[in-house]
Amino acid sequence: MLGIFKKKKLDIEALIAGSVESLQLMNAEHRKNWNLGREQSWKVDESDGRIVFTFADGSEVSAPVQVIGTHHVKNGSFMWGWDHPSVQRTLQNHAACVKTFGEEYNCPEFTTAQVPATEKRAWEYTALAMLLAEASGAYRARITPDTYVYMTFGEVEVTAPA
Repeated sequence: MLGIFKKKKLDIEALIAGSVESLQLMNAEHRKNWNLGREQSWKVDESDGRIVFTFADGSEVSAPVQVIGTHHVKNGSFMWGWDHPSVQRTLQNHAACVKTFGEEYNCPEFTTAQVPATEKRAWEYTALAMLLAEASGAYRARITPDTYVYMTFGEVEVTAPA
């Protein structure tokens, strides 16, 4: 995927803006098709590398998941999943795509383990990871009152209520 950008000087912010548009379109489809964002609960099974969304009617949606990073609201920082002490190595691949991209294009923001970030920037990082890793969508969840985890996910499987 990265090879297509090599010939020209890359406008990183334009690429990020395009990736955010893609994320918005893909997540709109997920909202329409299986109610992303209206789930009753979510959980990540780290051993299986899957996220599971559970709905009030008993249906579930699951997909392969990757952790892009965590955004700490109080201190305005983002910790990349590729170097996060709480993220299993098998769940770091999509974040690592951004790091590799950052190394190739000399973007310290993508190669520094913890960087200053707003909520908007955390979504932009996640959108870029989704684009580079060719993921199907992205999700953000609160893990503490001041911390959110940003994730990408792959192709979803819907399970009807029992």
